[in-house]
Amino acid sequence: MLSSKRVVVTGISALTPIGLTVEEYCQNLIAGKSGGAPITHFDTAKTETKFACELKGYDANNYMDKKAARRLDPFSQFAMAAAKMAIADAELKPEQMAVEDRERTGVIIGSGIGGIQTFYQQAVINSTQGPNRVSPFFIPMLIPDIASGHISIQYGFKGPNHCLVSACATANSNMIDAFLLIKAGMADTIISGGAEASICELGIAGFNSSRALSTRNESPETASRPFDATRDGFVMGEGAGCLIIEDYEHAKRRGAKIYVERSFSCHETRT
Repeated sequence: MLSSKRVVVTGISALTPIGLTVEEYCQNLIAGKSGGAPITHFDTAKTETKFACELKGYDANNYMDKKAARRLDPFSQFAMAAAKMAIADAELKPEQMAVEDRERTGVIIGSGIGGIQTFYQQAVINSTQGPNRVSPFFIPMLIPDIASGHISIQYGFKGPNHCLVSACATANSNMIDAFLLIKAGMADTIISGGAEASICELGIAGFNSSRALSTRNESPETASRPFDATRDGFVMGEGAGCLIIEDYEHAKRRGAKIYVERSFSCHETRT
C-alpha cells in the first residue's frame, strides 16, 4: 500500500543528439529534426551500419574538469552533465544544503550497457599489450552504477544510491524506483534518469550481428521509423536525461517550481 505522499518533478535536463539542452531538444523535436548521421566516433569501413545518433557539439570540459573527464567513460560523463543541468534547473544548491538534506537526497541513474567503450578499449589493450597495461580505472569506469556514485560524490548526496538495468526501459525503471522511494518516505529528493554511450565498434558490431540495427546507410536521417512497414531495425543513439524527483512538501518548503506531479497511476498525473 503506497503512502499518501505527493511526488513532483522540480528539475529536468536533456543531453541528446538533437540538442544539448532541454530548450534546444524541444525546439528540434517539434521541428522534426533527426539526429541520424554518419558515425564519426570510429572508422566504419568494416561495419554493416555506418550511421547513428551521436551527440553533436558535446565537450566534456563544459561540464567537468579535464582530469575528471579522463577517468570517466562517456556514459558517466553524459550522466554527470545531465545531472548538473537538472540540479541547476531545480535550483537545489547542494553547497548550501544542510547535512540532513544531503542525507535525504539520492541518485538513481541507470545505463542499459554501461561503459562498453571502456570495455572495448581495455580489451584491445589487454590483447595487444598485455594485462599489466590495463588501466586501474577499468572496472570503476565500466560498471553501470558508477555514474550514480560519481554524482553523489560530486555533490555530497548521501541518500539512496544505485542503478537499475532493464535494457531500453532502464531510465524509466530508475525514475519509477525514485518515485517509489520518495513515496515510501526513504528520501526527499532523488536525481534520476539514464545515460548511454554505446556507439563504438563493439556496440555496433554486436547489434549488427543480432540483425537489430537499421542498415539504411544511404538515408540515416530517415532510418528510425518505428511501426513503419519498411522498418529494418533501430538506430543507435547516445546521451542522457535526468529528472529531479521530489517530495511535494519538501519542494513547497524550499519554494521550488513544479513541472508536474506524478502519482502511481498515469491517469492521475497532475500538471
